[in-house]
Order: sequence, then C-alpha cells, then structure tokens
Amino acid sequence: MEENKMIDFYTWGTPNGRKVSILLEELKLDYQVVPIDISNKEQFTANFLTISPNNKIPAIFDHDTGISLMESGAIMIYLAEKSNQLLPKDLEKRIKVIEWLMWQKAGFGPMLGQAHHFLHYNKGKAPYAEERYRAEAKRLYSVLEKHLSKSPFIAEEYSIADIAIWPWVSRYEWQEINLSEFPNIRSWYKKILAREPVQKGYNIPAQLSDIPVG
Repeated sequence: MEENKMIDFYTWGTPNGRKVSILLEELKLDYQVVPIDISNKEQFTANFLTISPNNKIPAIFDHDTGISLMESGAIMIYLAEKSNQLLPKDLEKRIKVIEWLMWQKAGFGPMLGQAHHFLHYNKGKAPYAEERYRAEAKRLYSVLEKHLSKSPFIAEEYSIADIAIWPWVSRYEWQEINLSEFPNIRSWYKKILAREPVQKGYNIPAQLSDIPVG
C-alpha cells in the first residue's frame, strides 16, 4: 500500500485561507482540502482543535513529515522551505521577504480585518471605529504603494510575501479603498491576478464570489 504523502489543508474562503491555497497551487504540491465552514462554527470542533488549538483557519497536516501547523505565516514558510521555492536562500533577500510577511501578519491583515468588521459587516453601528479603521487602511495602502514604486514585487522577485498580501488587497471594496488612488498597488494586483495558480487558489475550497478585478 502506497504511503500517504499528501497534505491535509483545513481552510475556508478568507484572505488567510487563500494565502495558503494560492501557495499550494504555486508550489504544485499534492493536497486535499478539508473545508472548515467558519459560518457554522466548525472551527470549534474537537477534531479541528487537535490541528489548530487556536480554532483558526488555515491549518495543515503533512503526512509526508508528520508535521501539523496552524498560523498562515508559519505554514507559508514551512511550505516554501519544503519545496525550496518562493523564499530566497540569500540572507538579505530572504529577510526582506520575511520582513514584509511579518508586516502583513502584524498590521495589514489585522487592521484590514477590523475594517471588514466595521465597514462591511456592521456599517453604521460605530462611526468612530469606522473612521479609525478606514484611515488606518488608507495609511497601510500608502505604505505599500510607496514600497511598490521601487520594485515590481514586494521583495524584488515574486515570493510568499506577495502571496500573503495579495488576498487582503483583493477585498479592497470591503475596506472602502479605491485602487485607482494607488496605481502601483493596482498594477501589482493585476499582475498577480493574471497567474493561473492565484485564480485557482482563490476559489478553494469553493467559489464563494468572483475575484475582484482591481
């Protein structure tokens, strides 16, 4: 009997889930999707908590190595290391990728997540919070816009940093962001959108919505 070397991928259609699904497609790794419907609180089931004790998607279990991981950033570094792709070996280039991956994990994702909560899901309920996270979203986009004026990709070459940031930008409408005000981001966004693995990975575990075209 052939040994199972596939990756079990626990996910749902969110920016954090799409970061890993796009990466799996880019790396052409064998994986099977285990949908975790967070709208039905499946992230709190006992089986899932053994893989992801923080009850968040995404998570993976790699049958090849026996490693299970939660936290999208850790998963992305692991998969890039395992495949020897999309994370440079050169120290200076590598640390730049990790720098911007941490930027996404520590600021861009969490702040835009709050923008989604107040500007998209709960519009009109908390004017102060709406103003705060609308302004912070624009500030973060301005940081990214300036950075992309110097480089076609986040860290010179396409990497896990681009894949981590792109799904959050794909919800620009939820954040009340007009990409025409950020031409460098818009160009970068469309360039990545044109990649077949990105289009396929966006719709895993299912096509929940059309991909915003920018």
